Amino acid sequence: MLQTPNLKAISTLAFAFCFSMFFLGSTLALPSSPKKSVLVISVTKGFRHSSIPLGEELIRKLGTESGEWEVDFVRTDEEMALKMTATALKKYDAIVFNNTSGDLPLPDKQGLLDWVKAGGGVVGIHAATDTFRERGDSPGWAGFREMMGGQFVSHGPQSEVELLIQDPKHPATKELPSKFKVTEEIYLLKDWSRDKVRVLIALDKHPNSGEPGDYPIAWVHQYGKGRVFYTSLGHREDLMQTENYKKHLRGGIRWVLGLAKGDAKPLPPPAPVTKQEKKEGFRALLNAKDLTGWHPRREGATPWTVQNGMLVMGKGGSDLITDEKFRDFIIRYEYMIPKGGNSGVYLRGRYEIQILDDFDRKTPDVHGNGAIYGLIPPSQFASKAPGEWQTVEAKLIGNKVTVILNGIKIIDNQELSAPTGGALDDKVNEPGPIMLQGDHGPVAFRNIRIKVLK
Repeated sequence: MLQTPNLKAISTLAFAFCFSMFFLGSTLALPSSPKKSVLVISVTKGFRHSSIPLGEELIRKLGTESGEWEVDFVRTDEEMALKMTATALKKYDAIVFNNTSGDLPLPDKQGLLDWVKAGGGVVGIHAATDTFRERGDSPGWAGFREMMGGQFVSHGPQSEVELLIQDPKHPATKELPSKFKVTEEIYLLKDWSRDKVRVLIALDKHPNSGEPGDYPIAWVHQYGKGRVFYTSLGHREDLMQTENYKKHLRGGIRWVLGLAKGDAKPLPPPAPVTKQEKKEGFRALLNAKDLTGWHPRREGATPWTVQNGMLVMGKGGSDLITDEKFRDFIIRYEYMIPKGGNSGVYLRGRYEIQILDDFDRKTPDVHGNGAIYGLIPPSQFASKAPGEWQTVEAKLIGNKVTVILNGIKIIDNQELSAPTGGALDDKVNEPGPIMLQGDHGPVAFRNIRIKVLK
């Protein structure tokens, strides 16, 4: 009779003891890593962006929410003189150039670079590349530009562009869609190179004219032992408040602080031929790096350039011709033209498959996109809008040609009665090169590959 309450008391005490130990153990198991320290610099000596206060608050909030970093600020010349000496910088794990501009009154320029080389992290937002840039009234500072990875040149009107993710595994991009549209003030940059930085986001066309080309938006690189992350996004407040921008900036800061893994080595050029196509007998006509295997039809014209795997022509160019000649073959290629664009691909240098912006017409034409120019019209309309990549597969055996445009067969084994205008010669029974028309305006090709038929 007397043992029952004693057992209850013992059980209660045991439970209380276990619960307390469990709670205490849980408390002891909480992460104890100290917060990183980030210095946000918002001093400007050139244009001052209205998005600077939002940038400060966003960086502070991202650190507070994650519990991973705390923030200090440099907003005046006096604060810069105190907090950015070589000794003072040792307190921080990373610094953020938050839309800074012009020649900043740094107390110790070389001390800053030495701090980064020793392992300090750097984040550059938008006008960070306008900081210490070359201007008519100042040479700026080459050391800062090299550390940042490039410098601002100019920008056009704000426009809607499609951002293309180049590295889907990096912390600054892995949570983003593979491509998505934003409206932003897009910077044109110079003194950057895909051989020196790892481009994370890019455009494949000019943000305002739509002419094909390689335009970086964000990159990372290693500077000594330090990590540098730059994003040209950050002009518009509405863009900076999107979840995609927060993910982008948070991932970049975490990488700079060493809280997330990510490669900083430059990306290799894209492979022009897939493994499956190699098995099928295709090989590349363009190595995606340079013009090896090609020569211009006319010397002295605007040269073709290879940009991020694209073969690009602007204005005032010449046709481009393969050194090698072919008889019977299947060729595959992709091309992109801006609004109003006009170009072509000559099979054996004699039969032009027309490239033309006819998207608004919506009807096939003997001079339209995909036609054998002036000879054979497409059987149906298959053109895409300017600014989009279009695909072609063409087969030429003897004098019979088949053309598939954007996955639709528009010419089916039809006879070629004569060379088209602009042909290299009229030796229709002899092998000939592949020729890309380059004197009609901007165009880009990529993934040009061929399978020779015996």
